[in-house]
Amino acid sequence: MYKYEKIQPPFERDTETKKLIEGRYISSEVEYLKDNLWRCTEKIDGTNIGVVWDGYNVSFQGRTEKAQIPPYLQSALNDIFLSDGTEEIFEQIFGEKQAILFGEGYGGKIQNGRAYREDCSFILFDVYMPEADLYLKAESVKDIAELLRIDIVPFVGYMPLEQAVAFVKEKPKSNIGSANMEGLVCRPAADLRDRRKNRIAVKVKVKDFAC
Repeated sequence: MYKYEKIQPPFERDTETKKLIEGRYISSEVEYLKDNLWRCTEKIDGTNIGVVWDGYNVSFQGRTEKAQIPPYLQSALNDIFLSDGTEEIFEQIFGEKQAILFGEGYGGKIQNGRAYREDCSFILFDVYMPEADLYLKAESVKDIAELLRIDIVPFVGYMPLEQAVAFVKEKPKSNIGSANMEGLVCRPAADLRDRRKNRIAVKVKVKDFAC
């Protein structure tokens, strides 16, 4: 299976209190880039799902090999991705190249559930091409979502990290339904990797800055 890279908060966490230590950045790369513009999207409270195109067929995976997809979510995924003609669209987009659509199962009985939407569905946040070890650009991810007629995580804006932290401290409402926003996922405006070849990204969660 293909695991999605773990995204850390922007700051180190105190080992005793477990609270973030503002100003003590998680890495030298994040600290160096903090005043640059970061592309921020809404973090959705859901169940991590990978939609795998192997070049011929579509299958699904959870966050780990042992993770079991609940029946109601499995049914929703089947309706979205295994309906007539959908595999032909995958073939038109990717051909025989492998691709993984990473997203969240959300709505219905999942996490915030009906605060997002009444039914259970899938929302896309990234597309990975394993053979090239490449994540597609945001514009391409958006195009793929439109072609497949699937939801995509809301774009919130471009901002430096200090502004992103200030934004989540206000406890904003989600851009979907009546839910409260869980937080932001922020990546440099130009997609970058660190010296260990890990993709640079941080998650700025509302609960990490709650008083």
